[in-house]
Amino acid sequence: MLDSFFTFARQPLRQRAYSEPVTEELWRSIYLFNLYRLVLASLFMFLVGTFGDALSLGSSNLPLFFRTSIVYVVLVLVSQLTIKLRHPRFDLQLAFQVGTDITCMTLLSHASGGIQSGLGLLLLVSLAATGLISRGKITLFFAALASIAVLLQHSYMVLTQDAAVQYLQAGLLSVAYFVIAWVAHTLAQYATASEKLAALRGVDLSNMAEANRLVIQDMPDGVLVVDRRGMVRQCNPSAERLLGYAFPTAKSVTLDEFSPLLAGQFATWRLSLDREPEVLRLPGTRHWARVRFLRVQREEFWGAVVFLEDMQRVQARAQQIKLAALGRLTANIAHEVRNPLTSISYATELLQEGNHDPAQARLYQIILDNAARLNRIVQDVMRLNQRDRVQTESLLLSDILPVFIAGLCQAERITQDIFSVEAVSACVINFDRGHLNQVLWNLCSNALRYCRKQAGSVQLLVRRSAEGGTVLEVADDGPGVALEAIQQLFEPFFTTADGGTGLGLFIVRELCEANGAELEYAPQDKGGARFCVLFGGNDER
Repeated sequence: MLDSFFTFARQPLRQRAYSEPVTEELWRSIYLFNLYRLVLASLFMFLVGTFGDALSLGSSNLPLFFRTSIVYVVLVLVSQLTIKLRHPRFDLQLAFQVGTDITCMTLLSHASGGIQSGLGLLLLVSLAATGLISRGKITLFFAALASIAVLLQHSYMVLTQDAAVQYLQAGLLSVAYFVIAWVAHTLAQYATASEKLAALRGVDLSNMAEANRLVIQDMPDGVLVVDRRGMVRQCNPSAERLLGYAFPTAKSVTLDEFSPLLAGQFATWRLSLDREPEVLRLPGTRHWARVRFLRVQREEFWGAVVFLEDMQRVQARAQQIKLAALGRLTANIAHEVRNPLTSISYATELLQEGNHDPAQARLYQIILDNAARLNRIVQDVMRLNQRDRVQTESLLLSDILPVFIAGLCQAERITQDIFSVEAVSACVINFDRGHLNQVLWNLCSNALRYCRKQAGSVQLLVRRSAEGGTVLEVADDGPGVALEAIQQLFEPFFTTADGGTGLGLFIVRELCEANGAELEYAPQDKGGARFCVLFGGNDER
């Protein structure tokens, strides 16, 4: 302990200064310590002023004891004022308080008969409080000062007043000062380490809570936290989107208020906690969602976390996985299927030459027709890879549509009067030229297949949308699309035509999305089908 004291004494004053930032808790601690000192000094002054020499206090020199008590009270009040003002700095105020305690307690002990009065023991409280507040080895310095003061006071009484020699008691008291100072210092170090660890854990918990909040807020699935009464405590934006309900921030709502279906599922789940998730159609938005409950039980909370998994997103993800697999197979299909199909078609055409009976000729034609169908499927599948190779350019629809219709009619060997084209001359779109040709070919071929093949049966209209964009409409006067087939209209391999591949409309939608456009189906009141392409990134001329 003495080595620690001398090590501290050899340090520069600037290095011994209070290095840690002074928090409000430290100022409160020194304030409470000063209140204890004020009560102690006031008690001394009250006892001496009331009972006089009836007590052992001031037994050797009552006037000195009383005057020292008054000075002690005044100095404590001065410390109280400086603490309020936060000036001077914290370490100086603490040193002033401890120095005042050592000086006043030594004088009070001297006025009460010296070491046998027991007043020196009160310095143990001051040193312990100083060690806990200062949290540094400076407490050992104060313990050394208190020990020196006790020894000097006892030596003075032995030399001047012929007092009994009690150096053993004085030495034991000095050792107690150092022990208390060291214990207080050690406890303060543990307390400091615990506070730092608690602060670090608090920061970690705060960061984790913020990360969880951000993850939940950004989750595509809906999340609701409800208590045992069905009261919604927390929710995320995806839950509001799926339920079609904006949760108020000022008050809490129950599941019954916005979704009786979920409330019923929650009540059923509480009766059987191992209930399997169910796929339900949410009444607010008509979205299909898988509803799953997870139990949350804490001392102060019992409830559940409700997960709403958007089935449309799941289906879209499964579709993307399927398309990715198709894309990987495209190259193999081109080499492993298309080349044999060409050979089969060529060999069949050679076999058709010459005279054959009708049965044989029919078989040859069946081979050619199926080979042609397989070739179309291969071509459609190969076009799926084109959506990632986009080279946009500015295209004027009023110039492109007439040229395209002329080429289509020549290829299909039909008259152009079947098509009716009406285009606003100022509509310029940003689109890949090859992709646009494929989109127009699929939409017009589809309309041509189902229309009545009369004049104006297929109508192409280019107009401005209400938002200022460009819209291309392709409509026909055919039977239209059945209601039960509309939901699957853009699904791959879904077709209602004999011999169709079911990839035409799907490829059109993929190419439109790759170029920033949207494809929609809009049934007509007078019958027939109408497909609308909403172009994005349009310009005007």
